[in-house]
Amino acid sequence: MTKRLFSAILTVTLSTLLVGMIILIAILMPYFEQQLATELTTELGYLSRGVSQYGEDFLSTIDPGSSRITLIDADGTVLYDSSLDASTLENHADREEVKQALATGSGESVRYSTTLQEKTLYRALLLPSGDVLRIACTHYSSMGIFLLLIQPILLILTFGAVLSAVISYKVSHRLTRPLNEIDLEHPQVPEDYEELTPLLRRLNHQNRQIKAQLMELGEQQERFASITENMKEGFLVLDRTGTVLSHNTSAGQLLHAEAPLMGRDMTHSPIEELNSAIRDALEGQHTETLIPLFGRMCQLFANPVYQQDQLTGTVIVLLDVTEKQERETLRREFSANVSHELKTPLTSISGIAEIMKSGLIDPNDVPHFAGKIYDESQRLIHLVGDIIKLSQLDENSIPYTAAPVDLLELAQNTRIQLENPAAKQQVTLQVEGEPVVIEGVLPVLDEMLFNLCDNAIKYNKPGGHVWVSVKHTPDGPTLTVKDDGIGIPTEDHERVFERFYRVDKSHSKAIGGTGLGLSIVKHSAAYHNARIELESAPGKGTCIRLIFPPGREIHGQEQTD
Repeated sequence: MTKRLFSAILTVTLSTLLVGMIILIAILMPYFEQQLATELTTELGYLSRGVSQYGEDFLSTIDPGSSRITLIDADGTVLYDSSLDASTLENHADREEVKQALATGSGESVRYSTTLQEKTLYRALLLPSGDVLRIACTHYSSMGIFLLLIQPILLILTFGAVLSAVISYKVSHRLTRPLNEIDLEHPQVPEDYEELTPLLRRLNHQNRQIKAQLMELGEQQERFASITENMKEGFLVLDRTGTVLSHNTSAGQLLHAEAPLMGRDMTHSPIEELNSAIRDALEGQHTETLIPLFGRMCQLFANPVYQQDQLTGTVIVLLDVTEKQERETLRREFSANVSHELKTPLTSISGIAEIMKSGLIDPNDVPHFAGKIYDESQRLIHLVGDIIKLSQLDENSIPYTAAPVDLLELAQNTRIQLENPAAKQQVTLQVEGEPVVIEGVLPVLDEMLFNLCDNAIKYNKPGGHVWVSVKHTPDGPTLTVKDDGIGIPTEDHERVFERFYRVDKSHSKAIGGTGLGLSIVKHSAAYHNARIELESAPGKGTCIRLIFPPGREIHGQEQTD
């Protein structure tokens, strides 16, 4: 605005100066010409009286100055001329001013020289002698004067331009300073600009509207950010070129983004499946597919976004379905394992029953075959029971309530239950420690400890030992089952808690079991928020430690025997 004011003021000032000079010249030229004509007339009167009194010789005694004096006979012959030799001049009878003087007593005319840009004024007077006395004076025309004065005019214009520039600069800054100093957030009417009151009132009103809209927009953005940031799903909004306009933290985590995603072109990401889905969405196609992302499996949804039938971008949602896929895999494996485990004893029972039905069995062998059927049926019962327990633990639907449980007392009861099996395996089972009471579900804890001790006995060697220890530790109540049996290879440590997984399948087949014992231990520990630690090596035995959170420990509980 300052520049525009400066240019406008400077232009007006210079234009006014130039037009003023032109008008001044236009006004003064006729005035000077009139003054010159009057002076010529007056001077001609003085000269006529001198010539009448003293004759033609009077003219040679005076200094004509810049004027030209001519005495002309009645027939037009030049008798005297102050500038030229009269004998060389042509007859002047045809001169306009001479003809007028001879006819009326006086005459005047103006002649213009385009070559010299000059104008000559003539005044003539008829003398009593019949001669005509003429006086002439030459002066510059308007254009001639302008050309003569061009240099001073340019100097004046230059000085005027500089002066106008200085004045324009100061005036423009003085005019715009109050405007520039207006606080647009809290506009106040300047003292010198009351005319701005309506504008500033509108600014105040618009500021209030903008603030209200910004607050509403900010609240909407906060709500949107709060929703998206708390989503486990990755969320990205892309423009029509595939550039990220918005995203949440989960998207960056799932994509393992080392740099900010904002502004990145996702059509050239290192994940080809993602690129393909984005390109399809930007072409207007809804895409839903599974893609692997850095060891995880994600469900990708890509939807095009339209505004008034114009494709403006796309929305990408990434859902981590790794656990779902793993559960589905486990479910299929579990179904296959359960079918296999059920099929084996059922086939055995069915075969024995078929032989007995055909009457091919010696009556003396019936008890033996009946015992086989009983053993296989018990195996089925145990398998179904373990499956039911796992199902209850999975669904957190244990039909019991939590109560104080003394882990040392529980360990001693377990030792009593397994005393005979341990003796048959020639394994010594020992319990040691101090009373530790926690809040827990007794049947679940009992099943968990029973499976640990049972495995420690089964996978031991004659003359082996099993130690059960209960004590307080800084990490919380700790229950440890340790043996010096066959041990578990390091590569199998992560899998021994899987359902139906057996390290030594031939040995497991010989000693029986459903293959669900340690899986029940894992789920029972998770039910009580306990942490499992496993230490084992082939030939060096196994140590499984259960560490319960300190919050489950009950202090001051009396021990009852």
